[in-house]
Amino acid sequence: MDGASPNVVWQHGSATPADRAASLGRRGCTLWMTGLSGSGKSTIALAAEHALLAAGLPALVLDGDNLRHGLSAGLGFDEAGRAEAVRRAGEAALLVAASGAIAIVSLVSPYEADRARVRARHEASGVAFAVVHVDATLAVAESRDPKGLYKRARAGELERFTGVSDPYQAPTSPELRLATDAASIDSCVAAVVALAQRLARPE
Repeated sequence: MDGASPNVVWQHGSATPADRAASLGRRGCTLWMTGLSGSGKSTIALAAEHALLAAGLPALVLDGDNLRHGLSAGLGFDEAGRAEAVRRAGEAALLVAASGAIAIVSLVSPYEADRARVRARHEASGVAFAVVHVDATLAVAESRDPKGLYKRARAGELERFTGVSDPYQAPTSPELRLATDAASIDSCVAAVVALAQRLARPE
């Protein structure tokens, strides 16, 4: 999608992310959870959100499926549609994190270039960003198939389904890798919470 109209002028606020961190005693951040459908992204994200809230840290899950009911409604699943869905999720997460909260994005986001653009936007804005690779093998993810999507994809009912008829580019250097075909959900959640708490510490 093209950039903003030349008639739109960015309004610079007086409060920076550093100012908010000083006021709140913590920094906002974005945890970007990427992985195959069925890898455990949403389960871990929601549990981590609950744990962070219980610890007194504001957190909000931005789930890819939920975003496609509103913010990203109408987008396709071709490469351009996925890129735009990732861009919109990234911009929403940046707003949440810049406010001083913890944004937890749960989104397949299969292409490295799209994830890199979201990271660059956060870095340019001075907001902490980390990729969490929720890593399950295709065989394990497909055996779970909680939404029946793999079965439909194998039957030819779904076009361009990640892992079956479309590629998944695994992160090469994620800040955190969760091997959900071997590790327990509790240990994965604990690792995500620890990462969030570390990023949220004021510098």
